Amino acid sequence: MMRRTVTLRKSLHALIAAPLLMAAWPSVVPAHAEEAPFISVVTGLAPDDLLNIRAKPSAIGKTEARLPAGASVRNLGCNDIDGHPWCKVESDNPKATGWAPARYLVPLNPATVPDQAADAMAAEADATPDAPDLTARLGSASQPASPEPMPKSAAEIAMQDAYGLALAANGTLQIPCARYVGQPMAPCAASVTRKGTDKADVTVTWPDGGSRVISFDAGLPASSDAGSNFRFTREGNLNMIRIGVAERFEITDTVVLGD
Repeated sequence: MMRRTVTLRKSLHALIAAPLLMAAWPSVVPAHAEEAPFISVVTGLAPDDLLNIRAKPSAIGKTEARLPAGASVRNLGCNDIDGHPWCKVESDNPKATGWAPARYLVPLNPATVPDQAADAMAAEADATPDAPDLTARLGSASQPASPEPMPKSAAEIAMQDAYGLALAANGTLQIPCARYVGQPMAPCAASVTRKGTDKADVTVTWPDGGSRVISFDAGLPASSDAGSNFRFTREGNLNMIRIGVAERFEITDTVVLGD
C-alpha cells in the first residue's frame, strides 16, 4: 500500500510539471533560431581567382579584401545598385565588411540593406571624381578628404577611372598590377598598341624589371606572352586578369579601346 502511494505522488508531480515545460519551450527555441546569421558561400569564380570585397557597391570601389571560392560570409542583404545586384557582406578571415556582386554569392539573402544605407552607398557609387584617385584604386588606406560630386552611372565612372589612371601624374599610362603571391596591387607603367577597332596589345612593365604583353581580341582579354594559364573575369567595364599563380592585372575597356 505504501509503494502505491509513492508511485501516485510521483505521477502527480510529473503531470503538473509537464504543462509548465511545454509552455516555456516555444519562448526559447524561436528566439535562438532568429539569431542565426544568414550565410552565403563564394562561388562562380574562374579557377584560382579571388572575389573582391569592395568598400562601396561599384566595380571601382576600394578593395577591402579578396576571398577564394568556397569562403563563407555573413550576408547582410542585397540591393539593386544602378541596375546590378550587390550584397553587403562580412567576413572573418580576413576580417572585412563590404560589398560583392550578388552573382558570386550562394544563397542570396532575400532581405535588403536599410534604405538609408543603400541610398548612401548608391550615391557614393554614382559619384564622379574631380581627378583620378589612384591611392584608393590601388588599395591604399588613404581616402579623399572631401565628398565627391555626382552624376554619372557606375559604368561611365569605371571608364573615366581607367582613362584617368592612364593619364595620371606625369601623363604615363599606368594600370594596377601585382607580380607575386600576396603582393598588393601597385601602379605599373604600360603602353597600348591598337590593331583596329577591337584588337590591341597592352605591354605592362614591372617596377622591378621585365614586362608582360596581354592581347585583347573583340575587346576582351584573349592571351598573353607567358606560357602560364590565362583567365579573366569582368566587373562592369573592368577586366580582372590573372596569369599563372600570382600575376594580376586590372585593365578597363577605355584603356584598351580608347574613347
